[in-house]
Amino acid sequence: MKTALTIAGSDSSGGAGIQADIKTMTANGVYAMSAITALTAQNTTGVTGIMEVEPDFLALQLEAVFTDIYPDAVKTGMVSSGELIRTIAEKLKKFDAKNIVVDPVMVATSGAKLISDDAIEVLKSELLPLAAVITPNIPEAEVLSGMTISNEEDMIAAAKAVYEQYGCSVLCKGGHQINDANDLLYREGGYVWFKGKRIDNPNTHGTGCTLSSAIASNLAKGQALDEAVEQAKKYISGALAAMLDLGKGSGPLAHNYMLLS
Repeated sequence: MKTALTIAGSDSSGGAGIQADIKTMTANGVYAMSAITALTAQNTTGVTGIMEVEPDFLALQLEAVFTDIYPDAVKTGMVSSGELIRTIAEKLKKFDAKNIVVDPVMVATSGAKLISDDAIEVLKSELLPLAAVITPNIPEAEVLSGMTISNEEDMIAAAKAVYEQYGCSVLCKGGHQINDANDLLYREGGYVWFKGKRIDNPNTHGTGCTLSSAIASNLAKGQALDEAVEQAKKYISGALAAMLDLGKGSGPLAHNYMLLS
């Protein structure tokens, strides 16, 4: 069995973060492992508390995983401090990690910034150059490229700029009034669009975590990047189309939708 490691925060309500990643990796046929960057108290209506782990303890978690069950792919999610990002980058380089998928969680859908300017700079200088692919939403692609994105041509230009600066493929996720659900993958040799059908489901908590984890799972299984993204998009569509409705706010996806029929 192929293996994948998620490096992210815990979501006590199970819809995003470590919990969503483990569910996604399991559903996509790989063995999931985790290194937790923070504990959160949250549910479908919001976050009420965050407790970061110490960098030394994150380092111990990463050492424990890599020295025993070496991951075939790695996914990183929200990491809020520059010191933790440095710790992750150091260990990924030490162990020559493969198939690194970085979900650069910096800006909420609302536009609110989720990590400090210092952490963003460390993310750009230390982590992005290690990535096989990164998965920014529109606001995050704007931060990384320094450009304003108003249409699909802007998405292409911004993704190209990020690719050329950091050397990693870029899956720029659509939405945000740019298009329905069309994502742009810019990689060596140009770009390709992955067309998606918008599913009228208000419960979208954890979609970014889920997509990046599905891509990492597919890369772990040996799929080429284009195929890994295409299959991950299909998985997300299925999890949304199952129309799971839990909680009082924006609820989670049905990560196990294949078992529900």
